[in-house]
Amino acid sequence: MITGKLVIFSAPSGAGKTSIVKYLLGKDLNLCFSISACTRPPREGEVNGRDYYFMTVGDFMEKVNRNEFVEWEEVYRDHYYGTLWSEMKRIWEKGQHIIFDVDVIGGLNLKKQFGEKALAFFVKPPSLDELKKRLLHRAADPVEDIETRLKKAGEELKYEKLFDITLVNDNLEIASNEAYRLVRDFLIPG
Repeated sequence: MITGKLVIFSAPSGAGKTSIVKYLLGKDLNLCFSISACTRPPREGEVNGRDYYFMTVGDFMEKVNRNEFVEWEEVYRDHYYGTLWSEMKRIWEKGQHIIFDVDVIGGLNLKKQFGEKALAFFVKPPSLDELKKRLLHRAADPVEDIETRLKKAGEELKYEKLFDITLVNDNLEIASNEAYRLVRDFLIPG
């Protein structure tokens, strides 16, 4: 069933993984974005089926019980995220490689499952102070959620060494160009 490769980007919230993934999707790499399922409410401007498959906790857990997820977890209290098998099949049927923008544990679970068919990046902020500035500047979450994300980031940084590549994002343009070079070499060897 696996017909393409997997490129996985994981990071603490606010490290820049989504910006790098969007950059790579604009390049000629035959990549298609894997849309994750989640139970959190949409943020302003997010669209169901484009940014996430938004669902209730009940619907999410029904899919868990039917083994419809490749991987899933409770990232924050009552906020579940996961990758649907149907989403991966959709992309492979188009003959494309899959690019993921997932949390750290989700990224490790995908890498563990798909081994050499997957290249897993850990996008690291230059510091926790810089990460806090980015989260505050983004203004997408209440202050108490930002504190929760920073605490979680400290835990997630402990997993960095389990990824294939660490990409420090202290300059988005440089990090994006380095990601492009590494992904291109992985997808088009030789």
